[in-house]
Amino acid sequence: MTGQTMTNTTADLTPLNITEIDPFIDLKAEIERLRKKRNAVILAHFYQDPEIQDIADFVGDSLDLSRKAANTDADVIAFCGVRFMAETAKILSPEKTVILPDMEAGCSLEDSCQPDEFKAFREEHPDHISLTYINCSAEVKALSDIIVTSSNAEAIISQIPRDQPILFAPDKYLGGYLAKKSGRDMTLWQGTCIVHEQFSERELIKLKAETPGAPIAAHPECPDHILRHADHVGSTSSILNYVVEDPADTFIIATEPHIIHQMQMRAPNKTFIGAPANDGECNCNNCPFMELNTLDKLYLALANMAPQIEVDEDIRVRALDSVQRMLDMSPAAKPIPTTKPGADEAAA
Repeated sequence: MTGQTMTNTTADLTPLNITEIDPFIDLKAEIERLRKKRNAVILAHFYQDPEIQDIADFVGDSLDLSRKAANTDADVIAFCGVRFMAETAKILSPEKTVILPDMEAGCSLEDSCQPDEFKAFREEHPDHISLTYINCSAEVKALSDIIVTSSNAEAIISQIPRDQPILFAPDKYLGGYLAKKSGRDMTLWQGTCIVHEQFSERELIKLKAETPGAPIAAHPECPDHILRHADHVGSTSSILNYVVEDPADTFIIATEPHIIHQMQMRAPNKTFIGAPANDGECNCNNCPFMELNTLDKLYLALANMAPQIEVDEDIRVRALDSVQRMLDMSPAAKPIPTTKPGADEAAA
């Protein structure tokens, strides 16, 4: 975003870019002013920086956030997440303006599964039904039969006839986990999440020995050598439910560590330790794409109504079909309990 011509919130004809923001400006107050002026709803994914989570109207996973935004009377959706999430919001709410603080906030899973390659993959397996993880582009959603999330995929697979061959893309680790859980033989795309593949089994075992009795909660995007040590495997919302409800007082968390902010809010008397990466110390498991979004960039996005997410209408309609099939086949979401009065709930 740096270097683009922007528009000042207080003087519409004044150029504004990130280098020209007044260092003494109260960003949170300005964001609140612009939120009201634009009739905007601010969404923040669990993996965003805590200071963004704390000013958002809703905090949750990508699909839950998009559904909540669709049910508001907001004219503008400011999506603090990554590009495919903002696209999903646009697919569900085409009448709303959707802005993303940094258009470079992508996803390694989305990048691994380009539409032309995915189309060829489908053509190689014409008798297979395509279950595609929501972490993909609008174009890939449009080429898919059913979109799934980590929270509803198992339930959706159980509704597909056992003799129906399945393609699963783009996450090979999530696909492998689901194949094992369901007993289904699935043909997997070979994509991975750069965050979840960074966890070290060796360092995890060492940490487990140092914190005896601490359950491990892991996201199914992790490789099997991490999942086999987990006491609980589930989506971000499922992990939040687990750590709040389980009587243990210390947990090891094998997913992007910014979710620990929500855990601390909901269970302030418990201790949460991020699972270690390869050297046991680095922040390799912070999502570099999520970290591109900042309060400065959110302020500029609301000030300038840019960058905006646009989805070709033909692609949007076909993508909506695959998303709607998922919604029709999904079980009801379980609210996340809280031990802190006033904490927001988030659905899986």
